[in-house]
Amino acid sequence: MTRYFLALICLCAFTFNLRAQEWKPAGGHIQTSWGEKLDYKKPLPEYPRPQLTRSSWKNLNGLWQYAIVPKTLEKQPQTMEGSILVPFAVESSLSGVGRTVGKDSLLWYTTQIEIPVSQRKGRVLLHFGAVDWQCTVFVNGQQAGIHEGGYDPFSFDITPLLSKNKMQSISVKVWDPTNDGPQPVGKQMVNAHGIWYTSVTGIWQTVWLEMVPTDYIIATRQTPDIDQEQLRLSVQLNNFSAGDQLKVSIGGEQAITKNVAGINTAFTIPIKNPKLWSPDSPYLYDLSIALVRKGKVADQVGTYFAMRKISSAKDVNGVKRILLNNKFQFQFGPLDQGWWPDGLYTAPTDEALRFDIDKTKELGFNMIRKHVKVEPARWYAHCDKIGMLVWQDMPNGDDGSNWEPRPGIDGLGTEMERTPASENIYRKEWSAIRNALYNFPSIVVWVPFNEAWGQFKTTEIAKWTAEEDASRLVNSASGGNFYDGGDILDLHNYPEPAMPSPKLFGEKYALVLGEFGGLGLPVNDHVWTPKENWGYQTFTNEEELFKRYDELVKRIPAMIKKGLSAAIYTQTTDVENETNGIFTYDRKILKMPEAKFRETNQALYNVPVAIH
Repeated sequence: MTRYFLALICLCAFTFNLRAQEWKPAGGHIQTSWGEKLDYKKPLPEYPRPQLTRSSWKNLNGLWQYAIVPKTLEKQPQTMEGSILVPFAVESSLSGVGRTVGKDSLLWYTTQIEIPVSQRKGRVLLHFGAVDWQCTVFVNGQQAGIHEGGYDPFSFDITPLLSKNKMQSISVKVWDPTNDGPQPVGKQMVNAHGIWYTSVTGIWQTVWLEMVPTDYIIATRQTPDIDQEQLRLSVQLNNFSAGDQLKVSIGGEQAITKNVAGINTAFTIPIKNPKLWSPDSPYLYDLSIALVRKGKVADQVGTYFAMRKISSAKDVNGVKRILLNNKFQFQFGPLDQGWWPDGLYTAPTDEALRFDIDKTKELGFNMIRKHVKVEPARWYAHCDKIGMLVWQDMPNGDDGSNWEPRPGIDGLGTEMERTPASENIYRKEWSAIRNALYNFPSIVVWVPFNEAWGQFKTTEIAKWTAEEDASRLVNSASGGNFYDGGDILDLHNYPEPAMPSPKLFGEKYALVLGEFGGLGLPVNDHVWTPKENWGYQTFTNEEELFKRYDELVKRIPAMIKKGLSAAIYTQTTDVENETNGIFTYDRKILKMPEAKFRETNQALYNVPVAIH
């Protein structure tokens, strides 16, 4: 039996290597320069979890085998169809497949990996950055676990499922109904059109192994308090023994030793004269945490934190303002969809992932609204290091509300009535997303709903979101139906900038312009398709486009004086048939003159506002 199993493994490995040579990008759309130069043998090789680092890990990205079968066939197919480049979604060009799956089909993956016996002294964890949407994982033919959720990371302890041999088989079954189901989908749609884009199915973030001790640190939770000059730290363990201790050091210097009180231990660490994090000075503190047993380190992880505070308070005129570190900081940035012409949800490389943030900062913005999508952890770490404020949307799903974008209008906008199953899906994933992203200091605002898409129980959801994380503000419904709740009142208006009335709403809410602009310019040879390109207002050349942009942005200082706390311009890049990006979809062309663009933007930060 053992010889048969080894022969099967060898045959699979031979077939895998043979098919590996067949990989090439699929489809005929434009590509980024990073996609054109992609090394398919080492796709996205970087460590995927910068807020909890260990040295003992193995990247599993690369060429796997795939098959698409009818949903009625639940068992793994005996014959796979070809190679797919993980972690690019099956519909994407860089996957090498470029096929739609849909609600009536299942997507299967399989691969063979090597785990030497020397790496199994403790536990072996199999991690997935994100898989859209329902995912069942098998190791050596045995089920390791099931996960539902397209935007949150998850893992399984596969130690009991490993064979005595070096080679191990991993299979993944995925079902994703896209917009035919109630789950969060963001801008995905089976029939892409207008503001709705190509569907994304399956693995779309890094897959990796981690070797950990038998008892290990699962997670940490860092909450800064600049007023009290302290950091509240919570450490979660999978197990502990009597007498265990946690040793914490900041910047290489030992700060505190604490006795372990249980699988969750929380305590505060004084941070005297803290260096505050801001877009102008994104200072990060390195943090090392060790689990110590009988004087020896049983497990150790690295992470980081920042001392920063996001809050709101009234100005001298009685209008609520958003404050950063107890001072007014006007926040201005683009609506960032996070889509790629070759990778769809997945940036071709880490350099590409960082490019959008770097350029946003260079163009004079200090904030990004991450629009109905969640990025890999490395994206938020880049924002932390670069100094970029982030407003994080919940990806929408289960649409069914009537939209009334104007605040103060009753009788037109409605909340939808979700089924108990649909509501449970929303709550479970929104909580998981916020928990996974909690430690990234760049995130300052949570946005549960956008433009009434699937909006339900708004006041309750806003309160729940705030209760789970009191360290950030809540924008309960960006541009959507207004219900009492949250910290922010958010108006969308195209193309001209506008704001909610300070006299009517400013006493209770910080006022923001959640979307405006949408100025379009299609650039030949850099569009998704030759036809059907559009913007909210379309221009024919760079000069006309910038003239209009400059005109719109120069209206904003007067609004800041009245009470506007933030504004968001649509958008960072073109996306599929939308050509209202500052950059083309392939990121090869900046559509407006960089120096003038930056100068226009930076003038918004010079408007004086006195806080009461």
